[in-house]
Amino acid sequence: MRHVVMSSKTLRFYFDYLSPYSYLAWQEIPLVARRHALQLKPTPVLLAALLDHHGHKGPGEIAPKRAYVFKDCVRRAATLGVPFEPPFSHPFNPLPALRVTMLDMGEERRLKLITRLFAATWAEARDVSSPEVVGAICNEVGVPNALERVQDPVIKQRLRDVTTEAIELGVFGVPTMLIGDELFWGTDSLRYFESHLAGDDPVSTIDPAAWDAVRASAMRKRSR
Repeated sequence: MRHVVMSSKTLRFYFDYLSPYSYLAWQEIPLVARRHALQLKPTPVLLAALLDHHGHKGPGEIAPKRAYVFKDCVRRAATLGVPFEPPFSHPFNPLPALRVTMLDMGEERRLKLITRLFAATWAEARDVSSPEVVGAICNEVGVPNALERVQDPVIKQRLRDVTTEAIELGVFGVPTMLIGDELFWGTDSLRYFESHLAGDDPVSTIDPAAWDAVRASAMRKRSR
């Protein structure tokens, strides 16, 4: 993992529309950014590439975890007071939605597009793996000719590049918040993220070298 120090005033939010937790985190992240006067940089990444790189399975690929995650998200959505419905399919191919999010556009427009794509996926059960559905959503928020523009190899490479950069920065799942060089993963970490922003992070008192020095004394067997 390379060491890159990001701006302490920039909040990078790594997400994939495939992730219901990314949808739920998105309900709060823009408010957190405004509350702390941070520049929000929503950054779509391909979760499948993160999982492949780190040798993980997605929650949707483990039956008991899949069932738990959906129940957990229903509970969190109810707490937040936001709609949460069964998606059109899951897992699904998020590439059409991720790629249009990488198109050149104003940042306010991008925020609106992300919000609509998340809502279409997790509140309206629309098939965002369909280019036609994604194109219609783009038209709704004023992103014209999206399906034609997204065929540009530059846009496809842009998604690959930001996903590779995320891996190099230590991102292993979504949603992930990055501020400076500190990562916070998952919706459960949002309260700790805000504590960190407020200068009240207990991690600042520990010796990282002592934790890095801990070595494994047992290894589980890998199934074939």
